[in-house]
Amino acid sequence: MSTTRHTTRHHLNRQRRLAAVPAPAVAPAPAPAEKSVPKKSVPKKPVPKKPVRSESARPAPRVPKALVALCLLTLLLGTFAGWAFHRAQSLDAGAAARNAALSDPARTSEVKGQAEKAVEALFSYDQADPGAARAAADRLLTGKAVEQHRKLLAPVLAQAEKQKTVVTTTVTDSAVERIDGPRARVLVFADQSSTGTAAKSDTAANYAGAMLAVDLVRKDGRWRVSGIDTFGS
Repeated sequence: MSTTRHTTRHHLNRQRRLAAVPAPAVAPAPAPAEKSVPKKSVPKKPVPKKPVRSESARPAPRVPKALVALCLLTLLLGTFAGWAFHRAQSLDAGAAARNAALSDPARTSEVKGQAEKAVEALFSYDQADPGAARAAADRLLTGKAVEQHRKLLAPVLAQAEKQKTVVTTTVTDSAVERIDGPRARVLVFADQSSTGTAAKSDTAANYAGAMLAVDLVRKDGRWRVSGIDTFGS
């Protein structure tokens, strides 16, 4: 009997202890997620864009034809002027390179000296010794200078026998203009005096200045006069 009570009490105590222990909390199961149904996208109608005219697409202003022609003419004239200047410079440089008067002092001095002596001999005349003038002409003249000299001396010879004329030519200065190989040109300044030695001659002495250019050509080792230019005098 006591054993039965003891067992019953023990059972009750055990039931109380179990009731005093809190039951473990159980987390509620998550609710099932709702499936998202994709919405149907309605295509939007494209909005027509207004065409934008770019700067490059704008029509260029029209240039008058007269202005275009003037610009072309200016360009052509400028090109021609440049070419002409370059051509002139080239010609000048070429001529200067060939002109020994600018680069060969010894040859220039030779030409200058022989030209001065030739002018003094050719344009001096003494009626007492006409053969000297003829010899000088034969020795110093060539080509067209022979006829040019004859015409220049003709007025003197016309009066020479009557008045016993004596013409003396003295070179005062000269300048070699150019020397190109066997040819040269010299500018000569001279004084001339003319007197008549006849007893009955009343002609007073005349003095005059002369300027002429002589073209020279080198023949047989010397420079001979091939042309005489008195510049229209």
